[in-house]
Amino acid sequence: MSQFTPEDLARCRVEIDAIDLRLLELLNERTRIVEQIGNVKQALHMGIYEPKREDQVFANVTERNPGPLPNDAVIRIFERIIDEMRNVQKLKILAKDSTCS
Repeated sequence: MSQFTPEDLARCRVEIDAIDLRLLELLNERTRIVEQIGNVKQALHMGIYEPKREDQVFANVTERNPGPLPNDAVIRIFERIIDEMRNVQKLKILAKDSTCS
């Protein structure tokens, strides 16, 4: 007989749903800052892609990762986040360019 019940699973899923909403809030907060960074980069005539900065982000999160998520998984997750943030900056620039034309 299992020591777990369907209620245990349901409780865990409720917790995951709440965490997902917190993650969503943080990702949107990060996105707002990335939009500001995009404005600064555009004003300074800088490119969107900065591999050195990405390396700094990876070092920041992996050096402080207490686990249980392994560092290679953390890097893959942040690669995806950074990729999406780059897309946000590109779309903002395209939107600005189309309104200026």
